[in-house]
Amino acid sequence: MTTAAPPINNTQFSANVTTVSQEQSLYQSSGAIVAAIVVGVIIIFTVVLLILKTYNRRMRVKRELEPKPTKPAMPPAFGQNSTSMAPHPTVTFIPVDIHVQNR
Repeated sequence: MTTAAPPINNTQFSANVTTVSQEQSLYQSSGAIVAAIVVGVIIIFTVVLLILKTYNRRMRVKRELEPKPTKPAMPPAFGQNSTSMAPHPTVTFIPVDIHVQNR
């Protein structure tokens, strides 16, 4: 026994193909838009990075070429009228081992 195949509606089939291709084109165009935005952001970050590097290099060269200010002379110690500088007292910390064993 053979069964007859139902007739295919060509207008409905071609409409579905057109709809699918429009959806695909929308997905592709949205993907292209996202890719363009990402590329634009990368280009902007690259330009900002190059500007900052150039600025940093110029400022470093400017700092290196400037004459360095001399240190001002220290005033005499309190209570002394001499011009010799007295060394500042230093505090030295010596750690003590505080391990007490109770037996």
